[in-house]
This record gives sequence, C-alpha cells and structure tokens, in this order.
Amino acid sequence: MQLFDPSGARKYLTESERAGFLKAAEHFPREVRSLCLLLAWSGCRLSEALALTADRVDLVAGVVIFESLKKRQAGIYRAVPVPPVVLETLDLVHGVRQAQKKRDRGQSLRLWPVARMTGWRMVHRVMQEAGLSGPAASPKGLRHAFGVAAVSKGIPLNLIQKWLGHAQLSTTAIYANASGQEEHQIAQKLWGC
Repeated sequence: MQLFDPSGARKYLTESERAGFLKAAEHFPREVRSLCLLLAWSGCRLSEALALTADRVDLVAGVVIFESLKKRQAGIYRAVPVPPVVLETLDLVHGVRQAQKKRDRGQSLRLWPVARMTGWRMVHRVMQEAGLSGPAASPKGLRHAFGVAAVSKGIPLNLIQKWLGHAQLSTTAIYANASGQEEHQIAQKLWGC
C-alpha cells in the first residue's frame, strides 16, 4: 500500500481538503451527510460503513463497531471512537436509539441500504462539490486522510492500526510517510515548535 499513485499523485486528502469535503457535505441530503461524516471521522472502509447497523453504534461508549470485512473470516470487530457530532448525526438521521429499542425483535437493518457503487457515487458527488479531484477524491482518500491526520496528531501507531483494522503494523506505518504540510507538522514536533 502506498500513499502516492504511480504518477506521484497523492492518494489522501489533506486536512484542509477533508474540511472542505465535510463543508460541502452539509449541502447534501442528510443520509449522504451522515455517511460522509462517518467515513471522515472513523477511517473505515466504504463497505464497512455500508454494512453498519444501529446495534453497532454504541452511543454510551462513544464508539462505532465495525466488522472488519477485509479479513479472511467473519466476526472480527473493532470499536472506533468517533466525535459526538458523528454519533448525534447517526442517531438523528438513522434513528439509532429507536432501532436499538427494537433490537430484541430481531431488527438489525443497515443504516445505508445501498450498494457499494451507489455509496461510492454519493461520496464522489460530495468530492466534486468540494472541488476535489484525482486519486485522493474517493472514500479511500478519506481513509488515508484519517490515517495521516492521526499520525500528524501523534496518535500511537498501535491505536491507528486497531482503528483502521490493519493486521500488520507495517501497513499502518505508511501513514508516517506523508509529505507536504503533514510531514512538516510531524517534523515540527522534532524541532520543538
């Protein structure tokens, strides 16, 4: 896994691009906005977000529990802490609390009952509205942005590994290879600035 494509183009959004993406999402229907918020603040894969059900949103603990769909076996979960605004939005838009009350009746519907390609198109339209293009303008670009931002903020690699669901720490370590503004933020810690 690399943070740059073969032509040298960045495959992750910068902090300001991610902020622009979230700002653009405010002008879209609330189901699109909630998906964009979750992707930007959890670092999950698009398929993991689309598989999310209300019973995997822990409003009390402040985490979203994703099934790691890229693993070779089912039933591997990880809890990712998310900001309160994400939890509040998921509850408001998707009725998480109400759905959890019905859990005993066996109801566990997905929050976004759409196909992966439809989800990708939803995110891509927001990227276009934000004026973003290129390899970074994708759900994967948001995942990479989350990893780069976490490293830039000094989050320990083992936590980032857990949150992103990586099997190997070496996979997570690529986020330390960020360049530009993110690389300078990391270097400033060394310089004592």
